[in-house]
Amino acid sequence: MSKLQEEFLMAANKKGSGKKSGGRKYGKAAGKSVASAIRREEKGTLKSGPGGKGGTVKSRKQAIAIGLSEARAKGAKVPRKKKAA
Repeated sequence: MSKLQEEFLMAANKKGSGKKSGGRKYGKAAGKSVASAIRREEKGTLKSGPGGKGGTVKSRKQAIAIGLSEARAKGAKVPRKKKAA
């Protein structure tokens, strides 16, 4: 192993190096749920509101938000919602 590789490994193993460990932020199930919501939005069958009683979703952003919300409800790995300021 070269000197440079050793230094790199030492730096990577140091505690508090500021870099978080790798890994998926969102689980695979969350991705599937979002993909499903986007497909339903494109079809025109995705509704907003409690129990889908609201109007038809108009934007892709809304579709993604609904997909993530559904994934959370199913228990998929999804980061917590940010609190409103």
